[in-house]
Amino acid sequence: MSAYLTPLRSDIQAGLRVRIIEKQNQRSGALTEGVVARILTSSSTHPHGIKVMLEDGRVGRVQAIVTTNV
Repeated sequence: MSAYLTPLRSDIQAGLRVRIIEKQNQRSGALTEGVVARILTSSSTHPHGIKVMLEDGRVGRVQAIVTTNV
């Protein structure tokens, strides 16, 4: 397990379902769920989360990877 609270860039890939926090929601902490289209952060880590673009065009920093327990 990493020392970082938010997922690392290596943990994220296109097609993955994630929860992001958009810039306008940083104060409220409201999360948005969607599927990653592109990874926008070039570094391997970021203290506020890796920035991604979702398939619907929304941009934000990954706070969690959504897992399905079937």
